[in-house]
Amino acid sequence: MRRTATALLAAATLTLAGCSSSDDSEPSKATATVTKTPRFSAAEQREACVDAWAEVILDNADAELDQEPTECTDLPRDDRMDRYMQGLQKRNAINRSALGTNLP
Repeated sequence: MRRTATALLAAATLTLAGCSSSDDSEPSKATATVTKTPRFSAAEQREACVDAWAEVILDNADAELDQEPTECTDLPRDDRMDRYMQGLQKRNAINRSALGTNLP
């Protein structure tokens, strides 16, 4: 019993001694991690925009052109209507698929 108590006391002492530190060392400096944002081709970016439009229109059938998703922000503004219409067509295809019909 006495050996067990002595061993426990020694372990506790060593644990506490290991936790102490001196203030002589310099504080560690934070390191910055830089992650690159993947660059998409124009076609991939356009497809992501059309997919986003389909989702917006699925959520809100009354969505208008001025509610453009953030996926479309870096694309040219001159074909916004085309992307919106493609998103609308994609939404219609999703709805037809959900109904189990294969209409064009």
